[in-house]
Amino acid sequence: MRSTEEIVESLRDALAGVGVVLPSLGVDPVTGASKEPFALVDLGRCNVRTAEHLTEVLRSLPAGETLRARVRQVNREPKPR
Repeated sequence: MRSTEEIVESLRDALAGVGVVLPSLGVDPVTGASKEPFALVDLGRCNVRTAEHLTEVLRSLPAGETLRARVRQVNREPKPR
């Protein structure tokens, strides 16, 4: 299982791949320091331009079953280590 930090980095890379930068993206410090098995990911704050761009990117994704099929395909692909 990957750590929360690794997942945050993966999310940061994926967002950067579509031109979205969330400057405050990180591991929530409160849950990250607790004994909870899974810390929360803090998506943080962004400016209106970034929020608008993120909305455009999300709306450009295939909907419904097409997206689920793509997610399943990606999840089956070997992960680089």
